[in-house]
Amino acid sequence: PEPRPPIMDLPGSPGPRLPPRPPARPCHRPRRPRDLALLAAVLGTLLALAARGYVGAPLIGAFAPKQESARTRRKTMFFFSALDVNRDMYVSAEEFKPIAELLRVIKPLSGSEKAQEVVKEEKSSLQEKLTIVARFQPLLLDTMSNSKSGFREISDVILSGLKNWTNPALSSNVFSASQFKAFLPPRNDMELGEVWWIIPDTMINKTCAYLSDNRFYPPPPKGKEVIIHRLLSMFHPRPFVKTRFGPQGAVACLTAISDSYYTVVFRIHAEFQLNQPLHYSFWFCPSQFTGHIILSKDSSHVQDFKLFVPNERSLNVGLQWLHGPLKNPNVDHGYLPQMELEASGPSMPSSIQDKKINETDSCLPSEEAVQFKMEDIVWQQELSMEEAAQQLERAMYDFKKVQYLPFTKAFDRARAEKKLVHSVILWGALDDQSCTGHTLRNIVLKNSSILTLLNEKFISTWSLFGDLQEILNEENEFYKKLAQLHLEKYEFPVESLVCLPNGTVVNNIHANKFLFKIPERHHEKKKVLAFYSPISLKSPDIYEEFLREGLLRAQVFLQP
Repeated sequence: PEPRPPIMDLPGSPGPRLPPRPPARPCHRPRRPRDLALLAAVLGTLLALAARGYVGAPLIGAFAPKQESARTRRKTMFFFSALDVNRDMYVSAEEFKPIAELLRVIKPLSGSEKAQEVVKEEKSSLQEKLTIVARFQPLLLDTMSNSKSGFREISDVILSGLKNWTNPALSSNVFSASQFKAFLPPRNDMELGEVWWIIPDTMINKTCAYLSDNRFYPPPPKGKEVIIHRLLSMFHPRPFVKTRFGPQGAVACLTAISDSYYTVVFRIHAEFQLNQPLHYSFWFCPSQFTGHIILSKDSSHVQDFKLFVPNERSLNVGLQWLHGPLKNPNVDHGYLPQMELEASGPSMPSSIQDKKINETDSCLPSEEAVQFKMEDIVWQQELSMEEAAQQLERAMYDFKKVQYLPFTKAFDRARAEKKLVHSVILWGALDDQSCTGHTLRNIVLKNSSILTLLNEKFISTWSLFGDLQEILNEENEFYKKLAQLHLEKYEFPVESLVCLPNGTVVNNIHANKFLFKIPERHHEKKKVLAFYSPISLKSPDIYEEFLREGLLRAQVFLQP
């Protein structure tokens, strides 16, 4: 038989029609079997954790299979909804990242790793022990700028990690003296004030690179990071020894030397993650950890140890949090009254023998502990703490190749030397990790041409906005005038000025105008920090032009 002609759907005539196309779905990368298996494993793990920690009515009897199945479906949908932030019914790699972090952290030790831990414990039992005590007073919430609005723009969930952190994770802990070997100088012939890195800065040549904000658990510490991580874990269980932005790491220098002992002063940059999945991240960035240690040259004995966050400034902590995985972080600053670790006494053997060959525990946490009287250490060379702190600052910050004087002293020096004042006003300190202007110091103020110009032509200073406000309450009328002229020009977060010795501002520039290109829709959001926007490669050139224009404008005023 001849083949039938194809049936055609002619206009205006009945005939077969194709069904309408379904609504378009977003185009996603097809899931591989491995992805599906991993997602199933994650959801299974979360369900097990939720079931174990579920708070509800006590079990009375076995549930029927249908009830149990319905509950499992509800829990599965709950966790999927928590992961699916943008509600597109697809868990992307960015949304999955917090759970991947969680699974990596809870990985159990293998048999060989457990055996190694046992050997370490046995060896450490033969060494001297040092008891470290933690003291912590929580951040004062009323020092945050968001407190003025009653935290209307921040949900209680986001602030929960901060508000619940009222005590140290461990009030005391015992360490082996040999663990502090990381603080020893790398060479025996090092001189006083010579700086070395305990933990190197891996971002030192990457001034524009920052680590992700959307992280919850720190990577496993390695080498000398281990003792720093263990010490900071006494405050909070999630310390990050490597900060998201530079300068990272820890530096140290010698301040005293004797025949058998060193005094080492150190500075550590670290931060904490206060929230956990399935919340958004909340970063707690202390200005710095500084302190000292007195230890024997073979690290068998620690005579003294102290680590703390300086609290002499009005703001000493930077706070950053996310409202969504792909959004810029919100920022604020606050004041932390106390965060310190201190040795309760010199390190001592974990056990000794009395005359009757009876072992006595020398580290008892009571008055029964054996007391040792240490001989006085005779120091052959010593360096002042102030000079040591300056050496550590210069090692951390290249911009410190220029001397930055306190606000009032800078203008006194400018009048004496007949120079202009280069002044920077910030919400947070320029020379610590709580700062809002770290892009300014890491890109512009470390530029070689700008360093030369500032050293030759200017007296430099930087000031906290809050400190300038306090100067308005002082009796010195000249200083009050200086502060008032600065505050009139200031715009959040960073403003730079060129001033005459009498305080007259001849030129000023806002950080966003030379560091970043801010989209028009963000101009009204004053609290969106600039350093997360695209950085202008012309920033140093623009800043140098700003300084030279200030010199040019000042000539009219400086002419006799």
